Amino acid sequence: MALSFFYALTKLPIAEAIAISFIAPLIALYLAAILLGEQIQRRAISASILGLAGTIVIVGGRLGAAKHDIEALKGLGAILFSAMLYAYNFIIIRQQAQVSSPIEATTFHSGVACAVLLLFAPWFLTLPEPGPMIDIALASVLTLLGAMLITWAYARAEAQALVPMEYSGFLWAALFGWLFFREPITGTTIAGTVLIIIGCWIATKGPPRSAESIPHSEQTAV
Repeated sequence: MALSFFYALTKLPIAEAIAISFIAPLIALYLAAILLGEQIQRRAISASILGLAGTIVIVGGRLGAAKHDIEALKGLGAILFSAMLYAYNFIIIRQQAQVSSPIEATTFHSGVACAVLLLFAPWFLTLPEPGPMIDIALASVLTLLGAMLITWAYARAEAQALVPMEYSGFLWAALFGWLFFREPITGTTIAGTVLIIIGCWIATKGPPRSAESIPHSEQTAV
């Protein structure tokens, strides 16, 4: 998933690549119905559509009129492949969260990634300078914390309620871009943000479930 995503970034503008990758939550929504047996509610579908619309509005204000040559088509194929893997990753996280703790699931996830990368290390490993190493270490810590929080969340809510929240990533991107890089927040960003917030609100809104209707897992049993 990550390798195909970063390959796509070498072929496509970053805004375009990220925009296409956000089809993953829509795919995951219906994979949850097929593989997890979740009954997809209308509000979850509406939330996903609003989130996707908000993403399109935000990115649409930044996309250029780049020519789609053969290299761009390769990037398009890579990002679509990555999005499909990312969608299935949601389902795996949900399944793992039912039977393991966030630390256990994150450790397994990181261990498998490390083992795969070690296979290519003898040929492709290049040690960066000390400065970038600090940034890489910080990014690694944030990634681990984020993975544990995602697993914790998926142990307590259905995928259809959490998947649309992925679109809120654009809100944080706009905020951090303004704080750290002084990137202006455009009118399309504000309009897309409103759609995303509405979608997230719809996804999380609903009558509280009774204790009997909440599926039991090892964590809830403990």
